[in-house]
Parts: sequence; C-alpha cells; structure tokens
Amino acid sequence: MAEAALAVAAFATLCALVLSVAPQPAEPDDGAYRASIVAMTEGHFLTLSTTQAERLARKLGDNPAAPPNQWIELSDGRYISEKDPGYPFLAAPFEKLGIIRWAPLFYGLLACLGLLIGARRWLGRFGGLAAVGLYCSSGAALAFAWRDYMPTFTDASLIAAGSGLLLWSLLATEASSRRRTWAGLAGFAAIEIATFVRYTDIVILGCGVVAVVVAWRLQAARVPLSMLCWWLASVAIFVAGVAIFDDLVYGGPLTTGYQPGEVTFGLGAIGPNLRLMPAHLMQAMPMVVFGLIALVWIVLRWLMRRRAGGEAGAAARRDLSVGAALAASWLAIWGLYSAYTWTTDPTSVTVQVVRFYVPALGAIALLGAWLVTRIPGPARWTGLISAAVIAAMFGLGVWSFYAMYAGFGVPLSG
Repeated sequence: MAEAALAVAAFATLCALVLSVAPQPAEPDDGAYRASIVAMTEGHFLTLSTTQAERLARKLGDNPAAPPNQWIELSDGRYISEKDPGYPFLAAPFEKLGIIRWAPLFYGLLACLGLLIGARRWLGRFGGLAAVGLYCSSGAALAFAWRDYMPTFTDASLIAAGSGLLLWSLLATEASSRRRTWAGLAGFAAIEIATFVRYTDIVILGCGVVAVVVAWRLQAARVPLSMLCWWLASVAIFVAGVAIFDDLVYGGPLTTGYQPGEVTFGLGAIGPNLRLMPAHLMQAMPMVVFGLIALVWIVLRWLMRRRAGGEAGAAARRDLSVGAALAASWLAIWGLYSAYTWTTDPTSVTVQVVRFYVPALGAIALLGAWLVTRIPGPARWTGLISAAVIAAMFGLGVWSFYAMYAGFGVPLSG
C-alpha cells in the first residue's frame, strides 16, 4: 500500500505542477492539432471543405482567411492537417467536455498504471514506485504534459503503459494463460494507438513483436503459441488498418499528410545530431544517466553470473533479457531520429528537438528503476532511497521545465 500511495503522490505532483502553469500555445504545431480536435467536436472528422477550413481558422484565430496552419489540400480539394491523425481522436472527447488540459494527464495516468504493474513484477517491492517517479519527474514529461493540444506526452504515455503490460504478461508465468493473453493484447493495443498518433513509433511496436517472438522461441517466458498468435494478429490487423486508412485519406497505403521531402532522414545527419542532441537530452531527461548505468550493470552482472545456477543466475539472465528488450525499444526510436535532418540546426532549442525522443521515456524509466532499486543498502531502505531519488529528480525536472520554455521565449506563468 505504501508503494501505491507514493506512486499516486508522484503522479499527483506531476498534475499539480502542470496545472499550476497557465496554458498557452508554444509552437504552430499546437494550432494544427487544435484545429483537428475542434473540428472533430463539431462533427467534421478528418477533412474539411475550403469554406469549412477557413471558417475554422477564423474561429480559432489561426491563419485567418486561409485554412489552418500546417493543413494541406488533398487531391479532391478538401483540407486535412498534415499531422498524423491519431491524437485528435484521443483528445476530442476531452475538448468536448471542456477539460482538454486533462487529456495528456489521463494518458499519463495509464502510463503510471502500466509502469507500476510491469516494474513491480520485474523488480519487486518499490520497483513500481521508482519507475513511476522517474517517468513523472522528468523535465520532458512536465514540458509536454503541459501542452494539451500536442500529442507528445500522450503517445509516450501509451508506449509506457503498453511496455509495462507486456513486461507483466511475459514475466507473470504463474498467472493464467487467459490473463496473460489479455494483458499482452492491451499492451500491444496501447503501443498500436501510440503508433497511430506518431507513425515513427512503429519501430517500438516492431521491437515489441521481436521481443515476444524471441520469448516464445526460447521458451524463456513460457509463451504458448496461441498467446503469441493473438498478439501478432493484433499487430497485423493494426498495420493493415492503418494502410487502408492512409490509402483512403491520403491516396496511398504508405502516404501521410507530409509532403514529399518535408520530413527527411539521412546518414549525414547522424554526426551533427550526436554532437548537438546529448546536451538537449540531458537537460530534458537526466534519468538517461540512470538508464545507461543500469544497462552496463545488468550486462556486467550477467557476465559474472552467467554460469551460476539457482536464483542468482536466473535473476541475472532475466534482467539481461528484459534490459535488452527495453534498450532495443529505446535505441530504436533514438537511433531513427539520430538521422533526422531537421534536428541538426544548431540554433534549435531543447524543447523543439527533444520531443522526437520522448517516446523512449517509459523504457528509460524502467531501466532507471532497476538501478534505483539495486542501490546497496538494507532492503527496508529501498522505499526511502526511491522516494529520495524521485524528490531530487522532481527538483531537476521543475528547473528543466521552466528553463526549456524560457530558452524558447515562452515564459511560464501561474
């Protein structure tokens, strides 16, 4: 009960910090998503006529006398946002109810539940608290949970929730096959929805598929073939559904709202990004250090115990398997965006560029939680250590939250 109460306190602190700052648009992207969300609340799903688009832009004060900013004209003359289409579906009910500020926080709550369940099953007592606290306390979480019309915190939270549920379903071998199947389906569904929000999250979905196939193949997690088939069928149906959706809306199964050449990746961008991004990422997500140390420690621990039998050897092998799966999803999305040409501009500020890396927040929090719960000391101190680390990280997170927007020329006010 103490662990759950402290985890609730961590999430409540996130909510209080975010809601204490008055809302305001930070970038044109906020306006593009807002237009889609408001249009849905008025009964216009996906596309608008020119007249409807211009009327909507005037109503929102976004690019008056023309369609909203970052909207494009389709071949049939109708207009649609160039942004990936998933977030408006998730946020429109909150807009309709007049509680849009709670939209990202609601999905953040799902992230906390998933992380609590998965980390507790993997790490034991207070593992869930550590994962939830690290997730909620990062400057990146605070910065984008505040942006109610931006999808960044929402898709990251869905991935975190899905990752936690998949972790539980693979490790909880004592649970019934039905419970594990449904938990895994819920986990994959969360990551699939996140992918509909941001298409590049498909690399994380792919890592999830590889992880469960490997677990089934090695029988390390006692995954029955029927369970695996249900999970893979869910992914196959999602991929086919998105392809059909894109074909009907954008004119091709691999086509999006972005014009050719607008979003580009190239090997030549890796060098500049490796020079520029570490400083941005350290400011927004200092728990990256925890995640990297955890990975090194997990590998070294396995090397020292790889021939050991009994519980110690089994724990080292389990930690290596889980750590490798989490690292794969983390490095998949970061590796993809290391080749993103847009982030190579040295004049860009932190809050502009780190949003592409935020989907890895859940995986990093889980790895960081492993480190926090393995700090040497009496077992009864684990909860105190976790709480102390989280409190310190919240201090860094609040500083980062305000500093990132101050550097962007967006002063935050209560």
